[in-house]
Amino acid sequence: MFSRLFTILSSSLGNHQASLEFKWMQQAVHVGLISLTLEQMVSRRSLGEPLQYILGIFSSPQFIIKSYNIQGTQPFGPLNLLTRPPVLIPRPETEHWVLGIADFLSPSPTAQNPISLLDLGTGSGCIPLLLCHLWPPGSVNAHAVDISPHALRLAQDNAALCGIPSHSNDPKSPQNTFNASFANFLAEDFLSATSHIKPPFDVITSNPPYIPQKEYLELPRSVLQYEDPLALLGGSTGFDFYHSIARLVSNKTLLKPNALVALEVGHNQATTVERLMRNTGRFSFTDIWTDSWGKQRTVLARI
Repeated sequence: MFSRLFTILSSSLGNHQASLEFKWMQQAVHVGLISLTLEQMVSRRSLGEPLQYILGIFSSPQFIIKSYNIQGTQPFGPLNLLTRPPVLIPRPETEHWVLGIADFLSPSPTAQNPISLLDLGTGSGCIPLLLCHLWPPGSVNAHAVDISPHALRLAQDNAALCGIPSHSNDPKSPQNTFNASFANFLAEDFLSATSHIKPPFDVITSNPPYIPQKEYLELPRSVLQYEDPLALLGGSTGFDFYHSIARLVSNKTLLKPNALVALEVGHNQATTVERLMRNTGRFSFTDIWTDSWGKQRTVLARI
């Protein structure tokens, strides 16, 4: 039976990837992590469903801490983050630029006033949680917003898994903090309607939906059929969310002096997004970072 199932999986994924994933599926069954049979998992995976979703539905932070770090999680820097459908699975290109931001800013561990960070469209919470993990304790208070209740629950679960609290009440043992709340940053009244968002911020980060409608329909089945289109579609041209972010950062109450904005962008979007940031008249410095594959991936703008 194993040989037949492996052949089915290989026909979809290729021998190398099938070998890795088949081993993980067998481990999940062996330790009783999952109620699905091996055959059911192979069937779902061969139809394109991401393995993280198949395993992640049944995973728990307690299990992951005590046992395998591969089950239902996605590596993101030194973290292993929970994944659940339909929330976007963190990508290595996002990991690359977030690690770069961690080195680029490196806030002081002795700061009396922690820097404040706002992540727009947080999804799994991967961006602010990785920064909270990498930066010294007590150096950052991160807030994240999303319109998806699935994303907000997952981000909060990931914060618990990573040991990042919502509040730091002990001045003798300061901690980085993370909060996630519902808000639509496309809305004209985003700042006035969300009392839990307390500007100004030192850092704004976002991996917004940026895939144009035409390109969305050409995505791999594992993305198109399983990941939330609201986390992917950026309108007809792919720039809808960047226009909203440009409008937000134009508001002089949102950003502190020397604030940094870091935005992930899609294929051939970097120069246009950089121009949008410059045209706000708020920034004295902009830059474009490439990812590990040489693609222009991140636009930075600093006051």
